[in-house]
Amino acid sequence: MREKTLTKPQGILFDLDGTLLDTAQDLGETLNYVLSTLNKPPVSYQQYRPVASHGAAGLLKLGLGENWQSYDVEKLRRIFLDYYLNNISVHTEFFDGMAETLSQLNYYNIAWGVVTNKPAFLTDVLLTQYPEFRHSQINVSGDTLKVRKPDPAPLLHACQHMQINAEQCWYVGDAHRDIEAGNRAGMQTFVANWGYTQDERPVSQWQANHIIEHPCELISYFS
Repeated sequence: MREKTLTKPQGILFDLDGTLLDTAQDLGETLNYVLSTLNKPPVSYQQYRPVASHGAAGLLKLGLGENWQSYDVEKLRRIFLDYYLNNISVHTEFFDGMAETLSQLNYYNIAWGVVTNKPAFLTDVLLTQYPEFRHSQINVSGDTLKVRKPDPAPLLHACQHMQINAEQCWYVGDAHRDIEAGNRAGMQTFVANWGYTQDERPVSQWQANHIIEHPCELISYFS
């Protein structure tokens, strides 16, 4: 979808799960732990990976099946979150090329930060496991404000903290709600097509400004 080189942005914001970090395996193994307590069969990686961006609720619905409402979902969600918190970075790692991309942003003096729907008590613990996040200017979680994506407020809050204009900021994410939030905030939006992009609509219909297949492509848009 790229048509021309863009002006160097004042800042770039990223979604977390499925964009910066590949968290699918730790989330999926947490789901399978919960299922084991119910004597239910595990879910395969191929099944849970596309759903990883949908959080505990989405994963539990996947694992419990069409009768998921017959379970005490809130109790299972608490079990899920407790187990995940204690096993949050066993298999999680940056997507290929992402750490290098963040290093390049530092080199070009482009401020960057994280805007995720992940709750803060998980986000804060996860980010401390990776030294690259010491350079993040702002980390906005799903409960930082009263609203979360697809509402644009978390993105605008991040821009205000970073003292940059939303129109001069890019947002990169792997879910339709990311692109919707970025578009509503007036940002240049990028689909991280390496992530967990399962949605009822193909990514070509998300109305993103750009679709990129590898993190390193991001730098080429202004360098």
